[in-house]
Amino acid sequence: MCKVISICNQKGGVGKTTTAVNLGIGLASEGNKVLLIDGDPQGSLTISLGYREPDRLYHTLASLLSEVMEEQKPSVSQTIIHHEEGVDLIPANIELSALEINLVNVMSREVMLRSLVENIRPYYDYIIIDCMPSLGMLTINALACADSVLIPVQAAYLPVKGLEQLIKTIGRVQRRLNKKLRIEGILLTMVDARTNYAKDISKLVVDTYSDQIGVFETLIPLSVRAAEISAEGSSIYQYDPKGKAASAYRTLTEEVMRHA
Repeated sequence: MCKVISICNQKGGVGKTTTAVNLGIGLASEGNKVLLIDGDPQGSLTISLGYREPDRLYHTLASLLSEVMEEQKPSVSQTIIHHEEGVDLIPANIELSALEINLVNVMSREVMLRSLVENIRPYYDYIIIDCMPSLGMLTINALACADSVLIPVQAAYLPVKGLEQLIKTIGRVQRRLNKKLRIEGILLTMVDARTNYAKDISKLVVDTYSDQIGVFETLIPLSVRAAEISAEGSSIYQYDPKGKAASAYRTLTEEVMRHA
């Protein structure tokens, strides 16, 4: 049975895309059929998987959602890109930004992505959606079609402070659009274990949210290598297989599979 996970945080630069890439490829390496959906008009996930100029792609998430909005059969097979590390990708580009504006005037605008994902579900074990850094209509769509939401949070004061607004939004989506939605967990990223500051922030998150929501045991370390992979078009497993970030993402993959 397919599990749909949205990776979401309205704060940028907290490791959403890096987590989407490495969790997705990690799950695929364990024998799962995995689809990654780039839900960001900046095309960060698409670029991170090696497609340097997403704005030149003709078939993208925007074109699929346009077909859904116009009640046409979405051209999924033409849009999906097969990546060499065993995952499939629905790419995104700047056209998604214009589509989000058009969504405002569409009936059932919050569930356009759900209509698309429900058609694709039977073919995958996991579908992972990399959300844009906002709580706009595209993010609401991603939450409305997900089984769970994984929240990456940088181990710093301001990103942690922004959690409250995100959790309220998830609660509203759960009550109004998607009763089955649950929070997969909070994932602490860019953790510099050498500093007391990072340790204090990590303890604050665990103390505040571990009972109510759940915090992953895995901590993603601050890693120059992990920051470099978006320019390489590959996962951390291929770029730095023996590094601390690769080890952490393998452990995260195991945790997510235990939650399934």
